[in-house]
Amino acid sequence: MAGNFRSYIWDPVLIICQIVLMQCVYYSFLGLWMAGVDSLVHSSRSLDQIFSYELLGFATMQGRLSMMAFILNSLTCALGLWFFVRRGKQCLDFTVTVHFFHMIGCWIYNSHLPSALSWWLINVACIALMAVIGEYLCMRTELRAIPVNTGPKSNL
Repeated sequence: MAGNFRSYIWDPVLIICQIVLMQCVYYSFLGLWMAGVDSLVHSSRSLDQIFSYELLGFATMQGRLSMMAFILNSLTCALGLWFFVRRGKQCLDFTVTVHFFHMIGCWIYNSHLPSALSWWLINVACIALMAVIGEYLCMRTELRAIPVNTGPKSNL
């Protein structure tokens, strides 16, 4: 039994539930960050802000604020990884999966793959931030000292 400490058990239902949950965390917090950005610049809310790659860019104030919302979203999703996945080894996998499904959503929404360099740069930066911060938080939790009961021992 000593060899089974922290062993990983293949549970596809758990993995699928975690993927769906992380997608929900990703889009719900991205929506909240975008709503906050929209309230700053008093612009209209639309799905284009999330799925259209043409709005992300350095040229306009709306584009820079949208990019900031994506960066802030990667930080909150890292907290989602820490709270729901709790395994440092799996953070990069879940991060890439979330962004892969986002890329597929953008592909379907725009009818073609995103071609703007700014979209690719912001998503690579968000993947790096989300994975590194998520792994850091999960590793801190995993490496926490195991408390040993110091109470009175029972005589057996």
